[in-house]
Amino acid sequence: MGRNEMKVAKQNINELFMKKKNTVFLTLAGSFFAGAQVPQPMNVLFIMSDDLNTDLGCYGHPLVKTPYLDRLAQQGMMFTHAYCQFPLSGPSRASMLTGLRPEKTNMCINETNFREALPDVITLPQLFMKHGYVTGRAGKIFHYGVPSEIGTDGHDDTISWNIRVNPKGRDKYEENKLINYTPSASLGIAPAWLAAEGTDEEQTDGMVATEVIKMMAQNKDKPFFIAAGFFRPHCPYIAPKKYFDLYPLDSIRLPQTPPDDLNDVPELAQHKALHTKLTPEQQKYIHRAYYASISFMDAQVGRLLNALDSLGLSKKTIVVFMGDNGYMLGEHFLWTKFLLFEKSVRVPLIIYHPGLACQSHATDEIVELLDVYPTLAFWCGLTSTHRLDGDNLHCFFENHPEKWQKKSAVSVVSRPNPPVDNTKPNWGYTYRGKSIRTSRWRYTEWDQGASGTELYDHASDPGEFTNLRGRKEFKKTIEKLKKEFR
Repeated sequence: MGRNEMKVAKQNINELFMKKKNTVFLTLAGSFFAGAQVPQPMNVLFIMSDDLNTDLGCYGHPLVKTPYLDRLAQQGMMFTHAYCQFPLSGPSRASMLTGLRPEKTNMCINETNFREALPDVITLPQLFMKHGYVTGRAGKIFHYGVPSEIGTDGHDDTISWNIRVNPKGRDKYEENKLINYTPSASLGIAPAWLAAEGTDEEQTDGMVATEVIKMMAQNKDKPFFIAAGFFRPHCPYIAPKKYFDLYPLDSIRLPQTPPDDLNDVPELAQHKALHTKLTPEQQKYIHRAYYASISFMDAQVGRLLNALDSLGLSKKTIVVFMGDNGYMLGEHFLWTKFLLFEKSVRVPLIIYHPGLACQSHATDEIVELLDVYPTLAFWCGLTSTHRLDGDNLHCFFENHPEKWQKKSAVSVVSRPNPPVDNTKPNWGYTYRGKSIRTSRWRYTEWDQGASGTELYDHASDPGEFTNLRGRKEFKKTIEKLKKEFR
């Protein structure tokens, strides 16, 4: 999505907000930021969605229906240019939840545990626990293999939580009903989908919402940090049939990519997924299933937001919603994640603070998932025990975006140094790709430039179709961007 579309998204949010201005929560009297004592610490409802890109209504997508996330964006702050630090679930989540860049967590693959490199690091939920908060989660917050580890602790950091719940729903028991275009592949990477029978509450994500609502009800008189980890829209793409019905197949438009698009792209940049073998009709079915999974997940977010209202918690609970990494649906003839193109590293990030009334409800300033940890710690009066790599987002909520100093986001990705060997650290994978995104440019190096470079001008080429590396007129631009690499 280009800058013009971002402006439309921001305008839509602000217009929607003005229409509903009488329903916006009042600023809490005696707020901490007004210098007074808050009677009770703010709660945190922390929501993550797996493999979710910015194909959302509030982000300007013309087709995808997300009424509850749209509502949250109307009330809070939508960051239109938020970026993950690693476009893969495990490393991305470990980075965000420790507040440290992936090079410090030493996670190049999902199978590595960040505690191997950082045995004593205090994670975000752990920080809240140490200050007397009840910390609980249902579903996937730290990494899980999906769908293989649904119903287990997966690769969870168990010492970060007082309460852990691992629902296992109808979607797990009906995997034999999936329409799978590559039946020999693991379901965790397969282009497979199911328009399921039954209710939302029977699905794993529906059960996640139910369990989180129970946690909030049981702990409503205590300060809490409670997390809902939704598995959708991660493949296999499963949602109740009514969500598929929202997207007639003839309404699906596949991305348009120039036939020679990858001719100027380094080989390491072209991580191929199984989806590349699909026919155009099969690709439409996958798009439909992905969108349906998003709308299903959105409905579970709605249940959580409605529960905050019914439990009387809305005015004392910060709500954070994010995706862990982006997701590609055929752009550049590439699919899924583990790539450094815009669609793979850009993520949705929406934050609502009931005690802070935002005049604007969207910003296109560059932010990173790393910025969530220091922001929540600041708002709740907590001090991290280690130096964080992110920055505090508070200036956007006090209506002073001009105070924001960050001008770029950095993402890294790994590639194997053959042969892959699961007896080696990170199975032989190392950080081989690094990309910087500013308001105008994306610059990417592979093996510090030895295996190729990429430069894209988002002012004229938001789809990142034309690699400008090697052109003399952009030499100084590249030199400047290289200096900004963190």
